[in-house]
Amino acid sequence: MISDKRLIKRYGQIADKIIELEPEMRKLKDEDFKVKTQEFKDLIANGTEPDSLLIEAYALVREAARRVLGLNAYRVQLIGGIILNSGDIAEMRTGEGKTLTGIFPAYLNALTGKGVHVVTVNEYLSKRDSEINGQVYDFLGITVGLNGSRLSKWEKKEAYEKDITYTTNSELGFDYLRDNMVTDPNQRVQRKLNYCIIDEADSVLIDEARTPLIISGGSTSRKNMYKTANNFALTLKEHDDVDIDLESKQVYLNEQGMKKANEFFSLKNLFALENTEIFHLIMNALKAQFVFKEGIEYTVRDGEILLIDQFTGRIMEGRSYSDGLQQALQAKENVEIEEETVTLATITYQNFYRLYSKIAGMTGTAKTEEEEFIKIYNTRVVVTPTNKPVIRKDEPDLTFGSKNAALKKLVKDVKETHKIGAPILIGTTSVESSEQIARYLSKAGLKFETINAKNHDREAEIVAKAGQLGAITLATNMAGRGTDIKLSDDVKKLGGLRVFGVERNEARRIDNQLRGRSGRQGDPGLSRFYISMDDDLMIRFTVPKQRQRFKSLGDDYIKSRLFTRAITNNQKKLEGMNFDQRKNVLDYDNILAQQREIIYAQREDILEATDLTVAIKKFQVTTAYELIEKHSTEVHGEKTLNSESLLKAIDGNLVPKNRFTVQDFYNKEKMDLAIEMAESMMKLYKARISDIPEDVALNMERKVILDSFDKYWTKHLDLANKLKSGIYLQQYAQNNPLAIYVEQATSLFNKMKVNIADEIVNNLSNVILKLVEEEPREERIEITDKDIEDILNETGLSKDDINNSAINKRFDELEKEFKEDKPKLRRLRIQRDIMLGLVMELERREQMISESSAENQEITRLIKQIQKERDITTITIEEVQADFEKIAKKCKDADELHKLSIARDILLELVQRMDDFKKQARFESKKKAEDATEEDQKVKVRIG
Repeated sequence: MISDKRLIKRYGQIADKIIELEPEMRKLKDEDFKVKTQEFKDLIANGTEPDSLLIEAYALVREAARRVLGLNAYRVQLIGGIILNSGDIAEMRTGEGKTLTGIFPAYLNALTGKGVHVVTVNEYLSKRDSEINGQVYDFLGITVGLNGSRLSKWEKKEAYEKDITYTTNSELGFDYLRDNMVTDPNQRVQRKLNYCIIDEADSVLIDEARTPLIISGGSTSRKNMYKTANNFALTLKEHDDVDIDLESKQVYLNEQGMKKANEFFSLKNLFALENTEIFHLIMNALKAQFVFKEGIEYTVRDGEILLIDQFTGRIMEGRSYSDGLQQALQAKENVEIEEETVTLATITYQNFYRLYSKIAGMTGTAKTEEEEFIKIYNTRVVVTPTNKPVIRKDEPDLTFGSKNAALKKLVKDVKETHKIGAPILIGTTSVESSEQIARYLSKAGLKFETINAKNHDREAEIVAKAGQLGAITLATNMAGRGTDIKLSDDVKKLGGLRVFGVERNEARRIDNQLRGRSGRQGDPGLSRFYISMDDDLMIRFTVPKQRQRFKSLGDDYIKSRLFTRAITNNQKKLEGMNFDQRKNVLDYDNILAQQREIIYAQREDILEATDLTVAIKKFQVTTAYELIEKHSTEVHGEKTLNSESLLKAIDGNLVPKNRFTVQDFYNKEKMDLAIEMAESMMKLYKARISDIPEDVALNMERKVILDSFDKYWTKHLDLANKLKSGIYLQQYAQNNPLAIYVEQATSLFNKMKVNIADEIVNNLSNVILKLVEEEPREERIEITDKDIEDILNETGLSKDDINNSAINKRFDELEKEFKEDKPKLRRLRIQRDIMLGLVMELERREQMISESSAENQEITRLIKQIQKERDITTITIEEVQADFEKIAKKCKDADELHKLSIARDILLELVQRMDDFKKQARFESKKKAEDATEEDQKVKVRIG
């Protein structure tokens, strides 16, 4: 592998060539930039490789950024842009201009028309960067979209169709999962995953990698079981009943704990297969009681368990633990226990980002994790040189015997620094630690700003002001990451920003991120850590005797680079353990990823197909083969087909009556027989659907197939998860847990495919029989606008009378009047059914508008504005769209446009429902159709 030094030298030469084009680019007129962009697009469309245009394209972007933003990219920023285009991670120090660096590769790759995703860690950064950089892209003729959690599907699709889309990592992943759950290809929002640039790549690709993305649905209630498991956990004691591995934060029942579990739950053997569910509940209860701490891993607010991001200290809104751990924490904290949801779709960030053709990332600290980036993502980390030398002073750690002593010294140093007016940033590792320090600072009479999981609304604003004279800022981990702390000349004269870290983090790069807040762009600064023997890291990697020896220091401390190196070695050890843990998660998810790829690819084919005959034939072959297996019995070690029972199972049901005899099954290979049976299945199936319109049959087939796929895939995810949660027990039998998991998960997947095929074949048969036997084509009617008007005129009703009461009253009168005229009576009953069905659809419309009104009266007003004076029974989708576009031009801001889009979507759904009602209305009673006279049939045909 080429060294960083050689790469930087090579990329530096390319950057110099870009800068050499500056005079040429200065001569361009503003309108020439869009022309140049189109020229680049045309060249690429005709086969030119994008990389061959890099020098000229980057030079164009550099000049565009200078004209639009007033920023002339440094040589090191161009080098960073080249690294990103190569599909690697660019490590750039804080303040080196990562936001501007990302413009260059985003533009070049957007020229292909395949889409570029710029990924950030939160929506604030996505919005900020899309607005700032969007000005440059617009100047260049490149379209920009902003994706967010509050957008409708319509708006998301629009955002993803742009040349460059800014989005958060979580929303990007969830959109991918949701796209693979749709039943209509038009409901998908994403295009094929092409190229993405990940800001704060270490946070997204390393820290977030521990937690998979999960979409849940449905529910299962086991509230009492969680309470019982929690009550059991409360009876246990550390060391006596459970062993806790502090290094890996794992908890296990020891021999005495297992004995207690068997007694508490009246079991003979906790590890028996039938007790898997109880074992799973117990393990979650143990984690909740002994490993997860309130204020560190989670916080409780308004009766809810809210997750805390361990690397930023932010609350992870909308996220919850899966596999019952969330419920175990709710039982522990005595808040309402939610029903456990069922996993509908899941993917890890590792496997999601490996779906892209090319990924790249930017971060201030990633070199320490390069091994993981290479092994997992096949991307290396290249450290870019700084624009100016770093002159920040990084002092050795101060090590104390107790947390109290460490905080006393911290407060003393803060006071002294505050006296001269220098700004101070104090970094903590948890909300709990942040609140403890806040009490010490308050007691000392110091005023400060705080950012943590309980107070993150003003995060960017507070961090931006952290470099002002006399500012004291207390931040949990790297809250405010992505926002520069700029210093005035007066602050620089005072020695710049002081960064005080209270306790070392698990990973060196998190400490480096904190240090990196000071000393940006050659600014002066200082960093120092205050370590105590009460810190989590020290407890995990030192023995009690060592910690006790340090207690004798009292308020004194040790300042030693040797001791600092020892702590750094502990961090390296922990980083290795965390990498192994993430690698372990990935090893198991890789099996699921292969299976997911197969299911999603098949699902894609079903969605896009215009003819599903070939797919159905494959399902029929699978079903036929399994039927042969099912009706075979083992005799003297060999399987023999029971021809009579097989014939009874399929004759007249899946294959035509009398198509096979017992003799047809003799002396045939299983697969040959299965194919022959499947051909007969298809003939019978085609005969049954011959009278059904092709489009109706295709939609019915697609629905049946997708429903079966989704049903059994959901079941498979649940089974695979339960299998994984207890697989480590295989170690006790001297087995390789991963190998056993692969074997059993593969077996489960194969069974799932058989179940899917079987259900599809049988359901298709049942649905077709129902359509053919219970709903003949002549029963089906379609309602037009003119039919409604004819019924109103014939019955004397007006449009104001379209309600249940008026309709029933009028038809009761008419039926009394024509009670002796049977054909007329039947005609009236048909008309009554049609009008009542119309009322039902209109009531749904009103209910939806009412619900919308309850949430936002403004949206209701906009619905009515789009609808204007049009009648809901006659308004078309095209009219709704036309009205929307007229009103949208008058919108003053993005919020108003967002509300208008919601209103449009609601109204479009209503119009679609009305169209569906008109196209698919059917008579409810089969008897009416059977008794109808020839004259009545003519009425139905006319109405249709």
